[in-house]
Amino acid sequence: MRRFENQVAIVTGGGRGIGAATARRLGSEGAAVVVADIDLEPAEEVSASIRAEKGEALAVPLNVTSRADIEKMLAAALERYDHVDVLANIAGTGFAAHFLRLTDEQWQRTLNINLTGVFLCSQVVARHMVERGIAGRIVNMASTNGLVGEGDYAAYNASKFGVVGLTMTMAIDLAPYNIRVNSVCPGLIKTRLSQPLWADPAASSEYLKKIPLNRFGEPEEVAATVAYLASTDSGFITGHQLVIDGGQLTF
Repeated sequence: MRRFENQVAIVTGGGRGIGAATARRLGSEGAAVVVADIDLEPAEEVSASIRAEKGEALAVPLNVTSRADIEKMLAAALERYDHVDVLANIAGTGFAAHFLRLTDEQWQRTLNINLTGVFLCSQVVARHMVERGIAGRIVNMASTNGLVGEGDYAAYNASKFGVVGLTMTMAIDLAPYNIRVNSVCPGLIKTRLSQPLWADPAASSEYLKKIPLNRFGEPEEVAATVAYLASTDSGFITGHQLVIDGGQLTF
């Protein structure tokens, strides 16, 4: 399947985890991928892996909390590829902290990366899409934590609820320009951030009681969902939050 032939996709947080899986998936389907990450080395490795499979990729350093950085990233993408069709806002962070012990710095950093970063990247890239008349697709990284609360994750929950609301508003505001905006809402996926849980047999056994499919998700499964929302297969879907949680929210 080559759904992204002659298209260009930017993937933030593309050096690791779900971002890396998304970059590789889009590359495997024909997209030229701009792999953007705050750490350039893993982004370079992902780009090299895409090129090794006869794909096209460019690694670019990016701090999603900096508008200047985002504009430089877009300029680099346009210099190499001329235009951008897809933006996958995957970069994020998260940690556990009881509400009474959550610090100002922890709160602000989480909101800056998970929510403000999505706003900044989306606005910069959407302005390019509008200017060029591109029927673009933007896919944001939300979470099941953006739909239901979870104890000890006040900052993370707030940021992801914010992404859900931002996604809906962007979908409304950008629809007249034929730009679709959706989000993915993963449950517990086996990434570096969630490793302390899924790598602990006792903790994971307890957590799996909440998941009807009785397993944790893989980054590649989220990447497949991002690719669907970024493709024309989802042409009449916008403002939607697609849950990938093994049935956890059915409980």
